[in-house]
Amino acid sequence: MAPSRPPSAVPEARSDDAQAESVVTVLVALAANALIAVAKTVAAVLTGAASMVAEAAHSWADTGNEVLLWIAGRRSSKLADDRHPLGYGREAYVWSLFAAFGLFAIGSVISITHGVQELITPEPAELFVVSYIVLGIAFVLEGISFRRALNQARDRARMAEHDLLEHVIRTSDPTLRAVFFEDAGALVGLVIAFFGIFLHQVTGSAVPDAIGSILVGVLLGVIAVGLIVQNRRFIVGVAVDPRIRAAVLRGLLAHPQVTAVTYLHIEYVGPGRVVIVAAVDLEGDEAEHTVARRLNALEDELEAERRVARAILTLSRPGEAPLRPDVTV
Repeated sequence: MAPSRPPSAVPEARSDDAQAESVVTVLVALAANALIAVAKTVAAVLTGAASMVAEAAHSWADTGNEVLLWIAGRRSSKLADDRHPLGYGREAYVWSLFAAFGLFAIGSVISITHGVQELITPEPAELFVVSYIVLGIAFVLEGISFRRALNQARDRARMAEHDLLEHVIRTSDPTLRAVFFEDAGALVGLVIAFFGIFLHQVTGSAVPDAIGSILVGVLLGVIAVGLIVQNRRFIVGVAVDPRIRAAVLRGLLAHPQVTAVTYLHIEYVGPGRVVIVAAVDLEGDEAEHTVARRLNALEDELEAERRVARAILTLSRPGEAPLRPDVTV
């Protein structure tokens, strides 16, 4: 019966269709970044612009990240087994963490280092038109990739009744978060690179170009650190939003066999996958073996929801105060 499956009220948890959508988003970003990385590398060699070198490093880092995010999606979707009864969902955060470190090490550090070297020993740039053309093409391709990530994020945020940015930051889907912020950072980086190269051409000084390279590196560093922090949180374990917890509590209390819930913990164990631990009072006063069967049956009902990796129910301790749906902490 519907009330016995409260986790379906978790709008943020993703379905198989949403997972496939995330894979497509990653592949679109991968294709765009690979093309852009090649174009920027050629332009960097031809022009010698520091900002273009930074942008090339940025795009190669993003390309590698998309590969790692694709691996994250594949490995986290493996079914649970005896050694991993909660499934492999947290693999998504491990591989996304690797991707964030790659963005920091390859994109941020290289960009900042090259910019500082350019300040110390400036080199002249040439063929500025080539840089502008490549930056323009890159902006269009990155815009296409970002538009897809933005549309996906808006749909998920609307379902979860969150603001767009709030949802992207807090979502249990590391793929969506990474692609969204990497593509947004790429667009900002392209604007920084354009002004750095333009001022280099106008003033004849390599300083604005070098500063542009450093700013791109700082931008990537900020994004990478933010992604690292979020992935670390989900690896350690993150409880669901209090609003979702309250909705699940209402669902449990609506079950005809449940008279009270005295403890409830719902934690993400992967993108859109949760484990539910609850202590409940059941209707009636039956023998222990009968109560155990009823608890097991209720667990099975909960686990029939594909977004529930595991449900663990116990009887409430005598005298424990029942939880109220309006209390979300």
